[in-house]
Amino acid sequence: MKVFLRVLILVALGLAIFSFYITRDGELYTPKGEGEVKLNSGTYEAFPLPEYASKMIDQNYKSYFVEVEPGLKVHVLETGEGFPVFLMHGNPTSGFLYRKVLEYLPLDKVRVIMPTSLGLGFSSKIPASMHTADNHIRWINKVLTELELTELVYAGQDWGGPIGMGALALSPNLLKGAVLLNTGFNAPTEEMDLSPAHATVKTPLIGEMIIEVVFSIFERLKGVQGDPNSWTPEVAELYGKPVYDSGNYKAPLAMMRMVPDGPNHPSAPALRKIEEYIQSLEIPAEIVWGMNDPILGKGLPIMKANFPDALVTETPAGHFLQEEVPVEIAEALLRVVAKINN
Repeated sequence: MKVFLRVLILVALGLAIFSFYITRDGELYTPKGEGEVKLNSGTYEAFPLPEYASKMIDQNYKSYFVEVEPGLKVHVLETGEGFPVFLMHGNPTSGFLYRKVLEYLPLDKVRVIMPTSLGLGFSSKIPASMHTADNHIRWINKVLTELELTELVYAGQDWGGPIGMGALALSPNLLKGAVLLNTGFNAPTEEMDLSPAHATVKTPLIGEMIIEVVFSIFERLKGVQGDPNSWTPEVAELYGKPVYDSGNYKAPLAMMRMVPDGPNHPSAPALRKIEEYIQSLEIPAEIVWGMNDPILGKGLPIMKANFPDALVTETPAGHFLQEEVPVEIAEALLRVVAKINN
């Protein structure tokens, strides 16, 4: 009996230590660059891309950091020159999500700017507790102001929708046109979960076990695509490797938990401000939607209500439609830019 109790105590102690470890807040990880990137707005810390990332884009891309707070660096990819186009990704990808779209844009006429939210890609990794909607919005707004932009066209998907639009709401004169891609801007008015996965992982310990221990979220995302073959091992590595290599892979779960499940969720006030902002907009806008998105595909009617005059392009793509229908997205962006310049 004494041996059994000792074993039981050791097992309980082991489980307690394991639970404490996987639910830890995570450490700040600040990447280091090398060299400089000079822009009209100033000089920035360059970040040479590792080979697995650099092979996915051409040599004309600039890769650099904008320090949005001491020790917190947002990684920015940009290329082209001309009218600014601001493209914002969601969870758990990075600015690289738009690389295929850029293949169909005239980069002698548009300057494309693609930041990566803190916690993902090559940006700084932060403790889970720092992942709030207000923080992410403020940090991306800091990027836009540091680059001294005066006007732009914006596109956003997933969390890139409210984070990008929230950042623009803090500098309301910047936005001249928009393309909306499988995202949402409306705060919930009743208790609800975005998806069964979001409902499951919001439970402490269970979420950590699923996202950080049992499965690699980056490898499983082919399941949310219209065409699963669009999510290749190389794509999973592009988004996942910089997160895992940092030692702090708290962002994917933390950003899933940022999704509001009711009007009292901590993210709901930020969404209410964004909702108010978009209702004030009088800009050319288009909607490009992945109809086979199991997470946000059902949100198209709400987006249409937000932008009733927008041209809508329905596609067979899934959640990360930039990987599947880049031509349709590029064409929408060019039509919006053309309306502004005419």
